[in-house]
Amino acid sequence: MTVRGVFAPLVRASTWRRAVFLLLGGVLALPYALLAVVFAQMLGNATAPRPLVLGLLLVAAGLAVVPVFLAGSRALEIAAARALLAVDLPEPAPGHRIDRETRLRAALWIALHLGTGAVVWFAAISAFPMALVFVAGLAGMDTGAVADQRFGPVDPAHPVQAGLAGLAVLAGLGYAVAGLGALAASMAPVLLGPAQAERIAALEAHAVRLAERNRLARELHDSVGHALTVATLQAGAARELLDTDPEFSRRALTAIEETSRRAMDDLDHVLGLLREAGAATAPAPQSTLAGLDRLVAAARAAGLDVESRVDGALDALPAVVSREGYRIVQEGLTNAARHGRGPVALRVAVPPEGLAIELVNSVRGAAGPARGGRGLDGMRERVLLLGGRLDAGPDGDRWRVRATLPVPRGEAR
Repeated sequence: MTVRGVFAPLVRASTWRRAVFLLLGGVLALPYALLAVVFAQMLGNATAPRPLVLGLLLVAAGLAVVPVFLAGSRALEIAAARALLAVDLPEPAPGHRIDRETRLRAALWIALHLGTGAVVWFAAISAFPMALVFVAGLAGMDTGAVADQRFGPVDPAHPVQAGLAGLAVLAGLGYAVAGLGALAASMAPVLLGPAQAERIAALEAHAVRLAERNRLARELHDSVGHALTVATLQAGAARELLDTDPEFSRRALTAIEETSRRAMDDLDHVLGLLREAGAATAPAPQSTLAGLDRLVAAARAAGLDVESRVDGALDALPAVVSREGYRIVQEGLTNAARHGRGPVALRVAVPPEGLAIELVNSVRGAAGPARGGRGLDGMRERVLLLGGRLDAGPDGDRWRVRATLPVPRGEAR
């Protein structure tokens, strides 16, 4: 080991941060030490009523032990360990009641923190100043504070001997703090780490966040992807017919404007969900099957031949079913515009058991919408989240999409 490696623990930044963590334990242990001194004096006083003192001691001990087992104390220790020991500990699950084993582990950690902190604090106010005095004598400074005293084998009258002893004490304190800090960093995950129930709660919360992110990704893909597809088709057709049919080009530009405006509304809605609750503006209302006619009209304006048929009352569907149904129809029309040819047969029915959607169109060659993109995956996720069924694939020379969405019992239709 090199000389630099020997002295590295004394100058490492992590050692100083861990020293602060240990001293913090000493500060927290100070009220306990003062309480112990007070009761030691009371017990040593022969005139004090012994039963009363013992009763007060039991009450004080109970009050002193309670904070060690509190969930808030564990949360504070976790925050201190993360900041000063650089230990990657997860935040306690909010609203989750910790079990007995976790409380005992946390109580043991707090007791060890207070005990080691008290030792380090005592060394900092006693041995550390004395060692500095010895080192000052080695440097030729006459402090006069310990000239007439002797500290075991160390004689302050011999500056060299006292100075070397002071340097040894300082180095010993440094290595002791580095060792205790490293031990605390290694033991923190064991005593402050999450219990099995907390891990499960954290995984569930993570799954909820992922599901929400996937939902927002589907919203952006379906709404913005549909708008871009329509705009691309309209712009291409307008460019081809700009000179021969200016009126068609004018209608195409109008369709692009309207489609882009609706896409911006959907984008504002998704961004509103991503903002913090306190800073979020009122989100735009989401599209439902009540706007199916407008969606079909926009597809027709983009040059897609859509034969639409609706059986049943769409406005009687629950909001969540109507929203997801709208996105499924939108994605189906988008795929037909991208990959299909010829007319698209759209049928939307509201049987007693739920909602049924079917889109049929011819495809270009043998390839279908399954080639690339996430459109079908998004539709399948929407259907599965509602407990429905989706069948999508080639049917001869046509591409057929069938989706059924059940209506939960007890919800308004």
